Amino acid sequence: MKIILKEDVKNLGKKGELVNTSDGYARNYLFPRGYAVEANAAAMNDFNNKENAKKFHKEQEIQAAQADADMLSGKTIKLTAKAGANGKLFGSVTAKDISVAIKSELNLDIDKRKISVSEIKQFGSYEAEIKVYQGITAKIFVQVTEA
Repeated sequence: MKIILKEDVKNLGKKGELVNTSDGYARNYLFPRGYAVEANAAAMNDFNNKENAKKFHKEQEIQAAQADADMLSGKTIKLTAKAGANGKLFGSVTAKDISVAIKSELNLDIDKRKISVSEIKQFGSYEAEIKVYQGITAKIFVQVTEA
């Protein structure tokens, strides 16, 4: 019997999946507890509509992420920091500092955990990689100058 799961069921599937199971298991366990519904024409139509909506929203997210990555790629973010006599910074420039600078310069909200950059402890130009979405990255340059 084909059923559509309304909740996650261990060893069977996750919520929203279309699965095949025995008639007795479905009628005696899954249906009475509200874990699943029979995959009749109306339920299948609803299932297909939800699947199409999920695909559409995922495509929209990917397009938005690609637009953000295109906007970020190749940009130079300028930061200022205080340093000692030999150009060594007091502390370091962190991913959080870069995230705040991107927010102020480009008006993009990037999480600090999505920015990977080597340790910045001196003045100069550094390359950072931003993971905008799964499989979509952008490379930016971080220029640190004296305050």
